[in-house]
Amino acid sequence: MRPRNSAIALAFLLALTATPAAASDGELRVCADPNNLPSSSSAGTGFENRLAAMVAEHLGQKVAYTWWAQRRGFIRNTLKAGRCDVVMGVPADYDLVETTKPYYRSTYVFVTRQDRHLDLASLLDPRLHELAIGVHLIGDDGNNPPPAQALGQQGIVDNVHGYSIYGDYREANPPARLIEAVESGKIDVAAAWGPLAGYFAKGSPVPLTVTPIQDYEGFAPQQFQFAIAMGVRKGDHALRDRLNAFIDTHRSEIASLLRSYGVPLVQQPPTASGGHE
Repeated sequence: MRPRNSAIALAFLLALTATPAAASDGELRVCADPNNLPSSSSAGTGFENRLAAMVAEHLGQKVAYTWWAQRRGFIRNTLKAGRCDVVMGVPADYDLVETTKPYYRSTYVFVTRQDRHLDLASLLDPRLHELAIGVHLIGDDGNNPPPAQALGQQGIVDNVHGYSIYGDYREANPPARLIEAVESGKIDVAAAWGPLAGYFAKGSPVPLTVTPIQDYEGFAPQQFQFAIAMGVRKGDHALRDRLNAFIDTHRSEIASLLRSYGVPLVQQPPTASGGHE
């Protein structure tokens, strides 16, 4: 009996070492990118870091991070692998996770230097055919952000400059290179996701103007505004519901936090019942 029991015990121990650590009731285990401001950083300076701290305090827990570069495979290697339990910011319709209620909605924006007085807002502005435009590029599979797609549909290609959203990960905040190109005058205007653009424009040594992109309706199915939620593992309704309760009772504090980071907030569209999400 003893050899058999020893073998069972050994097999159990091996299984434990091969399995990601189980969640602790005293921890809010967050999956995050250590180099992705304004969302998150290993120094805890992103708005998602601060939001996680708010959630943990509400739940009577402490934040424990699993750091992973937010690129292809991020969810698979973090949330789905059981290393952590919540991603603080995902699109509200993201089908790889179970999402909470949206806690904010933002938009793509144009970023220009104030001293240029370009006052750009519309995707249909004829000056876009002549100005040097910067956009983020996600990959070589055509899955690029809505502004890049919309400009291409108008034949605005030769004067568009692509900046990788991933960039050189050895540098701080790779996506910020696009906004820095506006600062330096390498490009006339950037079309970028609002939270990123607003944050880096706010900290720019050169005054920049951030304007929500308008006249995008004709470029459907491209969307320019997105609701953002928190994401948990599919089926983890208990944590999802606890996070929803936090969102419901802390909406004003969340909005204040986001505004302090320069995040442009837009209103949720009306629901079928005439209310708002």
